[in-house]
Amino acid sequence: MRQRMEVFDGEKVIEEFEELTRDAGRVQVETLKKILEENGWAEYLQNLGLNGRTDPESFKECVPLATHDDFEAYIQRIADGDSSPILTGKPIESMSLSSGTTKGRPKFIPFNDSLVETTMQTFLTSFAFRNRQVPIGNGKALQFIYSSKQFKTKGGLTAGTATTNVFRSPKFKSTMKSIRSQCSSPDEVIFGSDVHQSLYCHLLCGLLYRDEVELVYSSFAHSIILAFRTFEQVWEELCTNIRDGVLSSWVTDPSIRAAMSKLLKPDPELADLIYKKCAGLSNWSGLIPELFPNAKYIYGIMTGSMEPYLMKLRHYAGHLPLMSADYGSSEGWIGPNVNPLLPPELTTFAVLPNVGYFEFIPLKANAQDQEQEGAQENKPVGLTEVKIGEEYEIVVTNVAGLYRYRLGDVVKVMGFHNATPELKFVCRSNILPSINIDKITEKDLQLAVEAARNVLAAEKLELVEFTSHVDMSSEPGHYVIFWEISGEAKEEVLIECCNRLDRAFQDAGYVSSRKVKAIGALELRVVRKGTFRKIMEHSLSLGSAMSQYKTPRAVGSTNNAILHILRSNVVNSYFSTAF
Repeated sequence: MRQRMEVFDGEKVIEEFEELTRDAGRVQVETLKKILEENGWAEYLQNLGLNGRTDPESFKECVPLATHDDFEAYIQRIADGDSSPILTGKPIESMSLSSGTTKGRPKFIPFNDSLVETTMQTFLTSFAFRNRQVPIGNGKALQFIYSSKQFKTKGGLTAGTATTNVFRSPKFKSTMKSIRSQCSSPDEVIFGSDVHQSLYCHLLCGLLYRDEVELVYSSFAHSIILAFRTFEQVWEELCTNIRDGVLSSWVTDPSIRAAMSKLLKPDPELADLIYKKCAGLSNWSGLIPELFPNAKYIYGIMTGSMEPYLMKLRHYAGHLPLMSADYGSSEGWIGPNVNPLLPPELTTFAVLPNVGYFEFIPLKANAQDQEQEGAQENKPVGLTEVKIGEEYEIVVTNVAGLYRYRLGDVVKVMGFHNATPELKFVCRSNILPSINIDKITEKDLQLAVEAARNVLAAEKLELVEFTSHVDMSSEPGHYVIFWEISGEAKEEVLIECCNRLDRAFQDAGYVSSRKVKAIGALELRVVRKGTFRKIMEHSLSLGSAMSQYKTPRAVGSTNNAILHILRSNVVNSYFSTAF
């Protein structure tokens, strides 16, 4: 029997969100109670002596704060086929693979239908607010989405990236249909065996439906940039495919070829139009609205580690607004962006109080406070107890067997939407290992790179990608920043960039350590063009999905494969003389 498609009612979704957030404290207590009623007799909670209690006080008293390391042995048993109630009451039947950017290798995270439900709730809520501001019709979405292969674990569970698990859910397709966000590409392109062939065909499908495309989307800003950088290289080939009605022979995936053959018909008029549009652009500025005249906005995660891509994205976007997507992770969702017209740099996320149970560890104002007060951490506070202007590390109890789980994200409370906080993502917590008393975060690195990038910009050069590494092979240890740039820079420019990077780190522990030479001179290593593409392809070969891929901003000393790619592609190296 054909399932009846629900008609999307944005105002009803918004009203439900308003109701949930008006009484966020009560909803949180109920959410925790529901999670613990369903899973309270699982081995993990039983071992901690919870004994069926479902109130927040007992929960916090019995259950410690935890990281993935604390859950790893339990998760491995589930993956190996133990179907007893280990972390959840009902057996876990799927596993998600994290993006693997933190430790250089993907990790298993339990996945279930309840996580799909919270994902769809988040998508629907953010779409309702987005559509209220910038309504779209019944057109198509040019979505650069990719599904990696699913595989079976030793115990027979289906495993794949979180995005793959969501994209393969029937609920995802029906939800996308109800919110008029149907992909311009057929499923065969999304689920194709080769990401480069899929990307090429996403571009081709977008061009075939160019007048119907109303928004451009990918999970991360990085993927949108990659797509249009690729377009710059292949646009003439795409025009030839459209003119002849024949797909390039290098696209060999049989299912993609079959699906594309149904769409491609010789269309010299469209090919000439696209050719003329591209030939008339200056340095590809405003490319997206030129190609897709009815596009209303560009959508994807643009906060945190995606902020360095915004300048290039605005270059392609022209007058189109950039709307940042919602806040979540492989472990679950936190909240939608309910103020979609704010620029990505100012985006906040209103926590959905019924998708998990949330706690927040108050962070010390600075490193010195941490040293003076010892290693004693502040006690976590509840969702409605956070204070505006303060920074916290977020802790989540989700619907799929993770309890008091430290996400490792630092957020700042910017305000409240009714009784639920609006969070700004600040950074991952302490991603670079300390050399001395320094504490360099992803945000510190980003700001330093931004300061130095201005030197490049003055020379009409572009920073394509960057990452960092702490080199302890000699005494004292020092920070290494790897840069890939768009052209040839003069030596004096790169020396100035190196000094600017070193001076831009504001962390008091770093500055004082540099002054007394407890940390060595910062090193800038420039790598060959295409180096970061090799890093991406290496990560994809390990099972990451393009939809989930993020360039690692810090490469640990144990991540030998990526370090080898970086080191073997260095063309120039400079040491700072700033201190």
